[in-house]
Amino acid sequence: METGSPDIGRTAGDETVWRALPPGLLRMRRMLLVVALGTAAVAAAAVPGALAGPVWSAFAVLPLALMAWGWVLLGRNWRSWRYAERADDLLISRGVLWREETVVPYGRMQLVEVTSGPVERHFRLATVQLHTAAAATDATIPGLDPAEAERLRDRLTELGEARSAGL
Repeated sequence: METGSPDIGRTAGDETVWRALPPGLLRMRRMLLVVALGTAAVAAAAVPGALAGPVWSAFAVLPLALMAWGWVLLGRNWRSWRYAERADDLLISRGVLWREETVVPYGRMQLVEVTSGPVERHFRLATVQLHTAAAATDATIPGLDPAEAERLRDRLTELGEARSAGL
C-alpha cells in the first residue's frame, strides 16, 4: 500500500511494508463508545421519562444516533493508521480528512516508551511513544500487541543508538 506522495512510503528499490494497527484497538474504542453513550441514552430516557412523562424518553434517540455515527467514524479512523519501518526512519501515517504522515529518523530518537493503561491492558494493547529532540516530530503508535510494541521499542532503540553514534 502506498501513500499519495511518490517519495514517502518507498525505500531504495523496494516497496515499503506498511503495517496496520491490530483490531483490538478498534474493539476497545468501540466498547468505550458504547459504554459512554449507552449510559447517556439510558439517562436521557429515564430522567425525562420519569419527570415529564414517557413521551420525553424519546431524547434517548440522540445518544443512540451519536453512537451509530461514532461507530462508523472510529472504524474509518482505525483503518487510516499505519506504520512502516524503513532503513533510516520510521513512517507513521494517519487521518481521514486531514492525512498526516510523520517521518522519524532513527538517529533523532532520544527515547522510546511502551505504555499501557488499565483499559489497554484489559484488551492486551500497548502504545509506543517516540520522543525526539524536536517536540514536533514526536510520534505515537497506539493499540499494538504488547509483544509487537516491545519488539518495535527494542528495534528502534537499537537503530537509534547505531545511527546517533556518529553524531
